[in-house]
Amino acid sequence: MATYLDLFFVGKDVYRFPMRPMKDTFSINIAFTLGVLPVLVLIFLQAMNQVNRWGKVGLILFISLLMPIFEKFAEVIGWFEHTANWKHLYTFIGYLLFLSLIYLFYSWMAKRKG
Repeated sequence: MATYLDLFFVGKDVYRFPMRPMKDTFSINIAFTLGVLPVLVLIFLQAMNQVNRWGKVGLILFISLLMPIFEKFAEVIGWFEHTANWKHLYTFIGYLLFLSLIYLFYSWMAKRKG
């Protein structure tokens, strides 16, 4: 899901990743998409298993609020650029939805398993 959104937004010239591995092959930061993000999702799911319902809500909100800060940091160090009409609120909402969907899918699969 994250990869397709990155491909969509990069293709529409909404944002870009100037410093990324394999620039000639991939227009997105494939290291983040295939390396960093899956590891962070595993850590997120482990943390979600440790907290109650309000903790889950708080954790999703906290991480979603943290991502625009990381995005701004990535801009400062040259890893990420966006158009003038990009709002960091989009990042907050995107991660809020992404993390919620990931956890809902994870919970649904755990119930089906047994």
